[in-house]
Amino acid sequence: MTDLTPPVAATRAHSFERHGVRVEDPWHWLRDPGYPNVTDKDVLAYLEAENAYYETVMAPLKPLADTLFAEMRGRIKEDEATVPQRDGDYLYWTDFEQGGEYRRWWRRPVAGGDDQLILDEPALAAGKDYFRLGGFSVSNNGRLLAYAYDDNGSERFLLRVKDLDTGAHLPDEIPGTLSDIVWIADDSGFLYGTANDQWRTDNARFHRLGEPVEQDAELYHEDDEGYRVAVGETQSRKWITVSTGDHTTSEVRLLPADNPFADFILVAPRKEGREYDVEEHDGTLFIHTNDTHTNWRLCTASIDAPGEWAERIAPSADFYMTGVTTFADFFVVEGREAGLDQIELHRYGGGAPTRIAFPEASYVASLGDNPEYAMDRLRIGYESMVTPGTVYDYHVAGGNLEVRKVQEIPSGYDGSRYATERLHIAARDGTDIPCSIVYPKDFPRDGSGKVYLYAYGAYGYAIPPGFSTARMSFLDRGVAFAIAHIRGGDDLGQQWYLDGKLEKRANSFNDFVDVARGLIERGYTHRGGLAIAGRSAGGELMGAVINSDPDLWGVVVADVPFVDVLNTMLDDSLPLTPGEWPEWGNPITDKAAFDLIRGYSPYDNVRPQDYPPLYISGGLNDPRVTYWEPAKWAAKLRATKTDDNILVLKTNMGAGHGGKSGRWESLREAAEENAFILWQLGVEKAA
Repeated sequence: MTDLTPPVAATRAHSFERHGVRVEDPWHWLRDPGYPNVTDKDVLAYLEAENAYYETVMAPLKPLADTLFAEMRGRIKEDEATVPQRDGDYLYWTDFEQGGEYRRWWRRPVAGGDDQLILDEPALAAGKDYFRLGGFSVSNNGRLLAYAYDDNGSERFLLRVKDLDTGAHLPDEIPGTLSDIVWIADDSGFLYGTANDQWRTDNARFHRLGEPVEQDAELYHEDDEGYRVAVGETQSRKWITVSTGDHTTSEVRLLPADNPFADFILVAPRKEGREYDVEEHDGTLFIHTNDTHTNWRLCTASIDAPGEWAERIAPSADFYMTGVTTFADFFVVEGREAGLDQIELHRYGGGAPTRIAFPEASYVASLGDNPEYAMDRLRIGYESMVTPGTVYDYHVAGGNLEVRKVQEIPSGYDGSRYATERLHIAARDGTDIPCSIVYPKDFPRDGSGKVYLYAYGAYGYAIPPGFSTARMSFLDRGVAFAIAHIRGGDDLGQQWYLDGKLEKRANSFNDFVDVARGLIERGYTHRGGLAIAGRSAGGELMGAVINSDPDLWGVVVADVPFVDVLNTMLDDSLPLTPGEWPEWGNPITDKAAFDLIRGYSPYDNVRPQDYPPLYISGGLNDPRVTYWEPAKWAAKLRATKTDDNILVLKTNMGAGHGGKSGRWESLREAAEENAFILWQLGVEKAA
């Protein structure tokens, strides 16, 4: 007989005192002191026992998971290819081989000639359990390719250089990178950044081809441990940018692309709470900043006097300016109005902007791959909750959109079978919270329906109301899918983000619960009829709402969940912690922050009560949410909860924050997760 007895993690006395408060943490031992090397036999034994229990619980669901996997795979074009895009003398694109897990990268001369395979991910990934491509940059003359990859999920990338004329790799190899790669103008070398021992990129370095990596010059070093350094380039490629910042403050330096050893041009020194990014056009800097308004504005300055800013586009209470890109003959402003994406073209000489019109009332739209400076047509991506991904070329002169590609769904798709709405549900403080929902046309409104509700709610990251082929397996079983656009994201502007962080963090949790209650009140579902899910900081959200309102949820998925918030924010040796204090607060020095985080940290607030069924995942090599956070949380829940509902913990022993790599392996993981959800909702067959 199959043993369905879940593993029990031992408790070992451990406590600490901070700000006069003693905190007990009997599952502290699950953190291997040798991390990132996890070798402790007791830790590994517990994780393996949980994985074995997971496999036992999931075994009866294998037929359903296999069915879901087949459905989801059947909606994906196996030999999918992107629309070729010109960059210099070549057209570039990617594709998958029939059945392939990873992309192949191609190009062909604009003037005509054979297709050339420039990078073969399947070959690089062969024999590996995990593979992820990082930085990817072709030299200005088109001859060399610098790229980086991670083959264990730790997000420490190995950088290599390939001669595209001969197909051979140069001897130059740089381990431990964690950045983009930017070639200088003469292609004799490139800028990059490495991760330090705490997995923080605190540097910008220059590597000259053929020289020992040990001799690479450190062009910039950031001394503030909370800041991260990034390298980039302006659209014109005349200037290299070296940016540094945390979640609230930024600072940008410029280098001429033809001289990486020139003196830096500091655009403006860091000022607490001010963020900005920089583009350039004919010696004029275009500075996108939040210095006077949370919806940002656009300023200009001469490259010779970069700190003297003149306002070009004033901030707006209605339009949230998210980005600016300068092209040779015009510049593009992206933003959101009433939470919906907008793209505007502006002429350097002035005049009214041209806003690109899109056909639906709710959608996602953004600039796509536009690598060149002189563009007469713009690549744009578009989708909605009922419209598959569409690639447009926007013809600047004619002002018209040309469809270049519509996502192909081999098994078929009839959008008329589904309907989508954008609801506004009042939170307990009276704020209207948007909620995007899609459902089959015959979905009941008598409260009997089932709804899958998703959210994130942190770091100013908005969850777009986009399209998903995997989601169709829920819709075709009569389950609606909804996104709660809660505070903490920037769905309605930067203030929306600010209203869900630090001392206002509870707004994110309350918004999610109130959206769920609103869906129940409007007849979309009922208590226990809601499946909810979140990843990373969204997993923290899941942990908070099951502590506060456990009876609302029918099943909960928390992937790589950030749930041990207090302990993590108290440990400044962890990779992300110092850079996270502007988001969550610093409980080391600030008692108010300590008390606040201790009051909501999911792990610290598990208590004796009934909890809904739980699916929890983690990654042994995850540097963002370390494996012991979900492990400790699962152990404490098992020991504390008063119900018999199922709880599973799956730890990927060879992967990191994103789970398994490869499109089919990651899809199979999603199929297992979705099978668990449908099982707990009692909806296992398609309508």
